Amino acid sequence: MFRDQSDLIRADHDRRGVPHDAIDEIIRLDEEWRKAQYDADQIRRERNAAAKGIAEAKKAGDSTAAESIIAEVADLGNKISDLGAYADECLEKRDSLRMKVPNILHPDVPVGEDDQKNTLHSLHGDKAELGFEPRNHNDLIEMNGWVDQARGAKVAGSRFYFMQGDLARMEMALQQYSSDFLINKGYTLVQPPLMMNRAAYEGVTDLSDFETVMYGIEPDKYYLIATSEHPLTAMRMDEIIEPSELPIKMVGVSQCFRREVGAHGLSDRGIWRVHQFTKVEQIVICHPDDSWSHHEELLDNAVGLWDSLGLHYRVVNICTGDMGTVAAKKYDLEAWLPGADAYKEVVSCSNCTDYQANRLRMRYRTTDGNEAVHTLNSTAVATSRALVAILEQNQLEDGRVSVPDVLRPYMGGQEALHPLVS
Repeated sequence: MFRDQSDLIRADHDRRGVPHDAIDEIIRLDEEWRKAQYDADQIRRERNAAAKGIAEAKKAGDSTAAESIIAEVADLGNKISDLGAYADECLEKRDSLRMKVPNILHPDVPVGEDDQKNTLHSLHGDKAELGFEPRNHNDLIEMNGWVDQARGAKVAGSRFYFMQGDLARMEMALQQYSSDFLINKGYTLVQPPLMMNRAAYEGVTDLSDFETVMYGIEPDKYYLIATSEHPLTAMRMDEIIEPSELPIKMVGVSQCFRREVGAHGLSDRGIWRVHQFTKVEQIVICHPDDSWSHHEELLDNAVGLWDSLGLHYRVVNICTGDMGTVAAKKYDLEAWLPGADAYKEVVSCSNCTDYQANRLRMRYRTTDGNEAVHTLNSTAVATSRALVAILEQNQLEDGRVSVPDVLRPYMGGQEALHPLVS
């Protein structure tokens, strides 16, 4: 694409407001790499011809001619070696830079400089009429003893916590319910490794952009996963997938780990923005012709799940300035938090087209050769954020919280969360 369709990449950079410097440098390095390879091949031909001439001269007993040819080509081996080293250097730099170039955006992605330009896709449910001044989730978890942040910080550091009592029960109910919801839609339940090596991680995301978010494991050079999307997508790296296997649909349940560096607002306290949380994730690996219909399917699944919880939220179409490196198009679900008086993101739903598949060398077999599959992902439930939405929207005046109807069977019929009894 850089060689033959660079105008497409440049036009995409223009939509994103990104300069073309990286594109120009990748093309230059590619040309240098190919030229160095060509020059080395020409010298090899010259050396092979010389070797033939030396052999013929020796066969004819003309040692003077043989020694003359030898003198002429004495430094060809060094030239080939130098060109090979330069070609390798250009290739390494080219591909390192190429891995940082973002995916090509879908034409429907709205243009805008930041999240304020995201557009409304749909609105769901009604804002809760509480009839009293709403508490934020941090007040609710403290007054009911459902989360012990102080002791979490004592044993692990800030933004770690102990979840306990009825809230811990509801967290487990959310995991089970959302997993069952997707299993019933034909998704295979998978529990992934919680660590990945660098090669696999570089396949699913731009590590230069994402590495500051993740925890590295030394000295073994692993990374704790930030989402099960990453290991589940990388699961088929370096494989040729039979068309009969497509689409591959998975629901992943895992702990996730994020450093969450930087300053955050008051509404990010409590269990909203934490270092360790559980997430139920949807993954689809499919034929390229089907990926946009699967993107809508993933969104429909998330909408159906969140509707069933009886919560008020909106779906937004993410604009160019708020889009990351990997996705070609993304929807976010943003739940209404009465205590924060704001909508905040609880689900991201992305079509990554062939971006990850090309990086992972993950293809499907065709009669004309092997082609890259498309990969898609969507949160079903990040349980800590879903709990925040439930706590704030379902809070009762006395501080208890009503349990969503669909979760009650997973909690023995319990209708409300009660304070922890010390």
